[in-house]
Amino acid sequence: MPKRFYPETRWSWVEIDLGALRRNTSEFKKAMRPGVRMMAVVKADAYGHGAVRCAKVLHSSGADQFAVATVDEGVALREGGVEWPILILSEPPVDCVETLLRYDIMPTVYTEEFALAYGECASSMNKVGDYHLAIDTGMNRIGVKPVDLLQFRHFIDFHRGLRCAGTFTHFATADVLDDWDFALQANRFKEACKALHEAGYELGLVHCDNTPATVMHPELDFDMCRVGIGLYGLQPCELTAPRIHLDPVMSVRARVTRVVNPEVNEGVSYGFTYRVPKKNIQIATIPVGYADGLSRALSNRMEVIVNGARCRQVGRICMDQCMIAVDVNTARAINPTPPVEYGDLVTLIGRDGDDEITIDKMAEALGTINYEVACRFGMRLEKMYV
Repeated sequence: MPKRFYPETRWSWVEIDLGALRRNTSEFKKAMRPGVRMMAVVKADAYGHGAVRCAKVLHSSGADQFAVATVDEGVALREGGVEWPILILSEPPVDCVETLLRYDIMPTVYTEEFALAYGECASSMNKVGDYHLAIDTGMNRIGVKPVDLLQFRHFIDFHRGLRCAGTFTHFATADVLDDWDFALQANRFKEACKALHEAGYELGLVHCDNTPATVMHPELDFDMCRVGIGLYGLQPCELTAPRIHLDPVMSVRARVTRVVNPEVNEGVSYGFTYRVPKKNIQIATIPVGYADGLSRALSNRMEVIVNGARCRQVGRICMDQCMIAVDVNTARAINPTPPVEYGDLVTLIGRDGDDEITIDKMAEALGTINYEVACRFGMRLEKMYV
């Protein structure tokens, strides 16, 4: 492998390929109709990839606006130098309205109490508070029901401190082909927007396509698409994989911190769930554990790549470390591997030469989705940008 950078303080890190991030952004821009804006979703620290750094790269590659999940995430972007529009994808507590206005962060709005408090605070600061109206078309998570929309807008639109900068909904089954529920949500959204428009209400930027819908339903692009997981090189579902090429942005790597040659039948890690089965087995330690995002449920069930070869993780994964078994190159080894040494590079997620371990495969082993795995690894491990 080529020489790679790594942190000085700990031999484990998340590697972020900014070139792949740029290429993925370009692929999504090409998938969207000309003139449609892109809202890049950078919540959860850009799905573990580093929100501030990624937002700047995303903007330079074609993203127009950004979406986060919390007020603190929006503030962190502003304090990191992100100057472009930021939307919080849910309605935050009333207590934070002054912070929203001070940092120019748009909330999602769907309750009268929040809307009026936000407008009052904006007026007191001689500002106009931009917001996006969420419509609940059937997911039953957030938003105003279509039947209540006109009354809701009538109740809040008198306020000079409020301005509707966008109107949106979120699909529950955009990753299902020819789905009746998706079609129902889409139709409800179109009818709701039509009713608002005919009643004379401003809609701002209309958007409903999330990552899978952006790929599979360009007819619903409207004014803007919200693209999330795909920007980071992870397919939102199997159906999108043949339709758009994406390059993984995240790799997870470590270096060996200790190597020993235990005697046959010696145990490894808590509970001795693995015992050395024969001679010439090296046990190497790497500083990655479940507090770093490597699920303890993968204990004795996963592989890593070291010195160009696959090696088993063995023993229970600890909070901050785990061990791998190396069947060294001997005549009787079933899968001979070159001996490992202190400092050798280990790949948990990513490519090493001709071999690759993907987030998708790890998610499959855990019975979860790639979103969750990426977010886990980004929580504590230092990010190195390449």
